[in-house]
Amino acid sequence: MKIRLEVFSFRFAEQILNSKLSIKQEIEKIITDPTIVLSSLSRPILNKELDDRFTNLGWERQPAVFEEDGDPSAKMDFLKDRIGIEVEFGHSSFIGIDLLKFQIASYSGLNRIDCGVYVVTTKNFQKQMTKQFNQNWEGSLNFEKVVRYLPHFKSAIQVPVYVIGIDLG
Repeated sequence: MKIRLEVFSFRFAEQILNSKLSIKQEIEKIITDPTIVLSSLSRPILNKELDDRFTNLGWERQPAVFEEDGDPSAKMDFLKDRIGIEVEFGHSSFIGIDLLKFQIASYSGLNRIDCGVYVVTTKNFQKQMTKQFNQNWEGSLNFEKVVRYLPHFKSAIQVPVYVIGIDLG
């Protein structure tokens, strides 16, 4: 069993990423790295694994969303070449906050990103991690929910968002 990806393109995000193909391939390579030990992947461990891999390849870690100092919660996870990334393995209630970070970084005078990449896990991944490795992923946001909800945000979220669902296959 290895990591595979499900993807969903909102507002032509895939076309934007294809114009930066090396960045897209780098993101996919980081997430599907075969050296990631599946049996150890709790939510915090997978977050740490991805954090290490992105920063080692020159991604800016925790760039501020707002220009003002002093708001530690208003940060994206990673930024490189005008692509912002949010990795969300927490509760589904974070979806709105995460998507607004992309919107603000894109439009609200900051003009820092052309596209957001939202990394979550699939229902199947969560189920398999629990069943095979006794890792608790219950209550985590999942790819299927993001794909279902994102079109409903179309009036509020104008920035292209590429959703990546981490799956097992």
